[in-house]
Amino acid sequence: MDNPVVQEVLEKQVLTVVKAMEDKLDEEISALDRLDDDDLEALRERRLQQMKKMAEKKRRWVGLGHGEYSEIASEKDFFSVVKASERVVCHFYRENWPCKVMDKHMSILAKQHIETRFVKIQAEKSPFLAEKLKIVVLPTLALIKNAKVDDYVVGFDELGGTDEFSTEDLEERLAKAQVIFFEGESSHKPRSSGQTRRSVRQNADADSDSD
Repeated sequence: MDNPVVQEVLEKQVLTVVKAMEDKLDEEISALDRLDDDDLEALRERRLQQMKKMAEKKRRWVGLGHGEYSEIASEKDFFSVVKASERVVCHFYRENWPCKVMDKHMSILAKQHIETRFVKIQAEKSPFLAEKLKIVVLPTLALIKNAKVDDYVVGFDELGGTDEFSTEDLEERLAKAQVIFFEGESSHKPRSSGQTRRSVRQNADADSDSD
């Protein structure tokens, strides 16, 4: 760096940040050192209760159909689904290629985000819903929280404008709408700069349509 004064200021700022981080770490270590057996037991018990609570949630979600991508048979069933689950992603579809692309990604995310119900309903057989929710472009995802449509993903415009978008692209969009959540990090591992993002078109022939 050409300017020694600027360099000195930057070095001081870096040292200040490092010192603050070290102090915080020292405080956390000291707090752990001060814990007695009763404190540790209380922490373990709290963690155990949290794990039990999450396990119970997962059992309830599975009982409601979470963890798999399923089709809603009728408009009446749609209302039952959105009332039963706090978070629902509903794909309004017709039998065409773009909707099949969306199906593939939805099937993957349904398994990875058990906290959310992933479903689809045929738009042409649901005229009341399509009109009420103003479904025009297909595919459209209705993002539903607490029995109310909170947001939409219409077509592929927000996903790069092409059917080559990745599951991660859709996952990030749903997370932004808070209709799915990450426990810590994304369910997908960070990609290296040379790693290609998965697209459905690349795997269309290899994947099964059993979902």
